[in-house]
Amino acid sequence: MTRARVLLLTAALGPLDYRVPYGSEAPLGSVVVVPLGPRRMGGVVWEDASFGAPEPVGDNRLRNLFEVVPVPPVPAPLRKLVEWTSDYYLAPPGSVLRMVLPGAAFADARRPIVEYRATGELPARMTPQRTVALEKIGTRQGLVRELAALAEVSEAVIRGLVKAGALEAVAVSADQPYPEPDPGFAPPDLSDEQTAAAGQLRDAVAAAKFETLLLDGVTGSGKTEVYMEAIAAAIDAGKQSLVLLPEIALTEPMLTRFAARFGCEPVAWHSGLRSTERRRAWHSIAAGEAKIVVGARSALFLPYAKLGVIVVDEAHEMSFKQEDGVHYHARDVAVMRGHFEGLPVILASATPALESLAMVEAGRYRHIVLPARFGGATLPDLAAIDMRQDPPDRGRWLAPPLVDALADRLHKGEQSLLFLNRRGFAPLTLCRTCGHRIQCPNCTAWMVEHRLVHRLACHHCGHVMPPPRLCPECEDEDSLVACGPGVERVADEVSSRFPEARVAIVTSDTLWSPAKAAEFVDNVEGGLVDIIIGTQLVTKGYHFPNLTLVGVVDADLGLDGGDLRASERTFQQIAQVAGRAGRGVKPGEVLIQTRVPEAPVMAALVANDRDGFYSAEAAARKFAGAPPYGRFAALVISSEDIEVARGQAQRLGAKAPVADGLAVYGPAPAPLAMLRGRHRFRLLLHAPRSFDLQGTIRDWVNSVEWSSKARLAIDIDPYSFV
Repeated sequence: MTRARVLLLTAALGPLDYRVPYGSEAPLGSVVVVPLGPRRMGGVVWEDASFGAPEPVGDNRLRNLFEVVPVPPVPAPLRKLVEWTSDYYLAPPGSVLRMVLPGAAFADARRPIVEYRATGELPARMTPQRTVALEKIGTRQGLVRELAALAEVSEAVIRGLVKAGALEAVAVSADQPYPEPDPGFAPPDLSDEQTAAAGQLRDAVAAAKFETLLLDGVTGSGKTEVYMEAIAAAIDAGKQSLVLLPEIALTEPMLTRFAARFGCEPVAWHSGLRSTERRRAWHSIAAGEAKIVVGARSALFLPYAKLGVIVVDEAHEMSFKQEDGVHYHARDVAVMRGHFEGLPVILASATPALESLAMVEAGRYRHIVLPARFGGATLPDLAAIDMRQDPPDRGRWLAPPLVDALADRLHKGEQSLLFLNRRGFAPLTLCRTCGHRIQCPNCTAWMVEHRLVHRLACHHCGHVMPPPRLCPECEDEDSLVACGPGVERVADEVSSRFPEARVAIVTSDTLWSPAKAAEFVDNVEGGLVDIIIGTQLVTKGYHFPNLTLVGVVDADLGLDGGDLRASERTFQQIAQVAGRAGRGVKPGEVLIQTRVPEAPVMAALVANDRDGFYSAEAAARKFAGAPPYGRFAALVISSEDIEVARGQAQRLGAKAPVADGLAVYGPAPAPLAMLRGRHRFRLLLHAPRSFDLQGTIRDWVNSVEWSSKARLAIDIDPYSFV
């Protein structure tokens, strides 16, 4: 072959043709480095017929490939997945390919990397920045840029510490093999129901053909132990396994559980890895040496050499939907990868998504049910606290029945969990003199007070500022007040009511790494925590046998905002957090603070009527033609100039397609009308399930002339409507 079509790692271009130098080979799937103008860029040799045929270029005008990278080629099923993801989510194929080939793919795994760690010696001259840097680095190790980011200082500060002898160089090899997991290391003692479910999963792995299995078990039923048997079967067959988790904070505790079952930790893949760790993991996965991979949604696109099974744990979680870049849903793409690779996909959840249950009803997924908790543990008792009848004291957020229950658990030496899905101290800072509300300068969102670190923060763009002493509007002093509760404010109330209680606040601000999550788990299991106060981060995955009380502080919070999945999301979150109670021999209790106990979702929770709730929710969705019985797509036009964004949105709206069953709403300002300094307008499409939404959008967008100052984001099957 003298020429090769190469898909580049850029969103701006489709595939380009290059010449293969004499004596070289670049078969399909080869990872290559090619010239692009004055730059060198990575890419993959692709099928000629994919992504449409580019303009033919004569052989005499082709530029030579620079290099064929010595790594395994990207397999044909994975190339098909890249094409499908690009086509379905209307994303540039180069953007999808970037998830397959991160920078680690082009680094030689055999070449050692120099990292740095603290020596314990303090430099003769200690500046405030050096002091802070050494405190934050602690025992961690990494590249100069990684330590600088960790310590929030410049790279010059880190290099100065190296020169002063406070940090020392360590050569790290990225080609060191991982330990081999042993499927017979510590087989679990399964119940009869678990054994039957595990048998079905093992048989599916042995069959080595595509099938989607919904492992639907109540909280505490031992779903993890069951799907680990499928992983054991894959290891026995010499194949790899992938387990997707919705949150990076769950990775470290899950690694520990896998180590107890298989004798060694699996290979982790998430954004918190150091460069050397990513390089080692990627090359081991591509070579087929990493037998078990546990990771975030990006692990789905890695080039596994011998993949045998995919497990999506907590498959209902909406955090599996990517909201930036390529707007894909990892659960759905996992099913498609299973289809292309010819292997089983296991979706595990105690509260499956309505989309998954609809596929079961249609006969496309196999339904495996674990109806009871393992080991004789019983499901907790649920009760609603009507906040209209039992309101909290003025300036407080916990109702008297919940306060009494907390006191009872403290007296018994048992642990409690308070759930409020709102980070920080208060969601709004208001001037009581003029009514001014402090808003983010980059977004149409209120600044959230984080009193633990003495700052106001925007949870959309990350902008932070110290709380002002004067009102920015009327300049009145001491007039700014915090409105509403966040987890920090609830923690203050708990500490004032129970000063002897040991409290842990669990949010993405406090559990920002797998190591922090592991430390939290160790503290709770060691009895060093009496009351946990957390956001949705505590609703999934954790097993604390001494935790017997769960209090939901504001159960109505998730029902606001007009999200079509609001009821389903609220039901799932509360059912999941309720499942943290009574997982050991002691019975559990769940108290739900609500102002609308008669609402269908609250009534279903208290009655433990999951089937009734899902049936009613499905009927309402069918009537409205909403997912999974209809389809939505969102087009968001943004620009730093509001008139450019508005004008582009109006031009697009003027050419909106007209078709039977299709409704186009907008353009209108997006609910979050400004985000990260960009003004946003939205068009929303609603269509029947069978409608060719992608083809319609593709033709529509291409019919409009686009301003270079405007940006378009397309979200197929959106989960966020802001």
